[in-house]
Amino acid sequence: MSTARRTLITGGDLVSTTSTTPTDVLVEGERVVALLAPGTQIAAEDRIDATGCYVLPGGVDVHTHMEMPFGGTEASDTFETGTRAAAFGGTTTVVDFVVQRTGEVVERALETWHAKAAGNSAVDYGFHMILGGVDEDSLTAMDSLVAHEGITSFKLFMAYPGVFYSDDGQILRAMQRATDNGATIMMHAENGIAIDVLVQQALAAGNTDPVFHGLTRPAELEAEAVNRAIALAAVAGGTPLYVVHVSASQALARIAAERTAGANVFAETCPQYLYLTLEDHLGAGGPGSFEGAKYACSTPLRSKHERHAADLWQGLRTDDLAVVSTDHCPFCFNDQKQLGVGDFSKIPNGMGGVEHRLDLVHQGVVDGHLSLQRWVETCSTTPARMFGMYPRKGAIAPGSDADIVVYDPSATTRISARTHHMNIDYSAFEGFELTGGVRTVLSRGRTIVDRGTYLGSPSHGQFVRRGLSQYLR
Repeated sequence: MSTARRTLITGGDLVSTTSTTPTDVLVEGERVVALLAPGTQIAAEDRIDATGCYVLPGGVDVHTHMEMPFGGTEASDTFETGTRAAAFGGTTTVVDFVVQRTGEVVERALETWHAKAAGNSAVDYGFHMILGGVDEDSLTAMDSLVAHEGITSFKLFMAYPGVFYSDDGQILRAMQRATDNGATIMMHAENGIAIDVLVQQALAAGNTDPVFHGLTRPAELEAEAVNRAIALAAVAGGTPLYVVHVSASQALARIAAERTAGANVFAETCPQYLYLTLEDHLGAGGPGSFEGAKYACSTPLRSKHERHAADLWQGLRTDDLAVVSTDHCPFCFNDQKQLGVGDFSKIPNGMGGVEHRLDLVHQGVVDGHLSLQRWVETCSTTPARMFGMYPRKGAIAPGSDADIVVYDPSATTRISARTHHMNIDYSAFEGFELTGGVRTVLSRGRTIVDRGTYLGSPSHGQFVRRGLSQYLR
């Protein structure tokens, strides 16, 4: 007979990918054990009244960079601070990126990330592997990581020559290996060689302001790289391809066409591309101002005078964009972004967002861009399925981990650096006022956030060994 503690969540509307239904949820220990008709009498030591609230599976953010070395510094969120912030925002699982650089042994890089995360994560976590150097040793390591380590996705870069860049031959070899072992290739799709030419031309002309970070990374070079990645995946035998942080209409159109043709091509976007713009944010403060450095990320913010944001929302509705992630990679403005004063190319690329993803996408529901079901699908269920964690993650169903968010649609969330929990001295969404807010968060049956109070611990989160993508044809 089980002696695990029981929690009964009552009075809420359970939101899944297909319905919103009044349902009580019974949790025993770390797992969901039953979905009950409202008002069912059953014994439980703990009760959570979710009346007037949505009950949804905990968020799954499959694109974060905690403690990532980049641009002469390191992302300002540790696993402890970053996953704590994730918990406040209703995200109960993150998948972070291990960094392997050219010449580094893949397995040693993985050991480094395990040491960073173990005992320091408020929520559960998995890993992708960045392959900064594609050679025979790293290709062999791909097989080992898929078979034995629960790491089934590998990120390559068409950008950042001299740092992470892989040429087309290296990409093709990695894709061929992924076709054989079933792994997914994640692609940072920008033509880094051409971008470097535009950057040097801009600097030579005296154009050093942050807005030129975006102007030298035009949408056409994102679309060209996406097209090339799709072609290479086809040549490699139909490798599963997942394009990260899509920001441009042209890139999305190419992805949509390939998906319509039936290829294993998937993509994500991020909240910054849905809400922020090149002119208002990356160009903040006008000529001579460095304020826009807060918004330097890659791919960059796009122009408000074009249809990029509207097309991205449409792509989420039509499933041409499958996932909303954050690309959470924060750098403080005062002592890290300042590395790019006088030279926009030296601004550390990235911004913080892991705490506010659910709220920002829920605002899309309020504004009529998405349905409640699609909100849950893009922020929880699909990322879990895409990266081999479903139904343990991404669902509220008997046997699933009890990762549960009680979400109050009548609350108001005001985003500010003064109140957020990320370790960054500004907010990319400063002043945003959103409808809805996270009230209570359970991770594997334990309440870790309740009404703005943190009840978790850095030793709670566990490493999640992932299977292959559950979307492969």
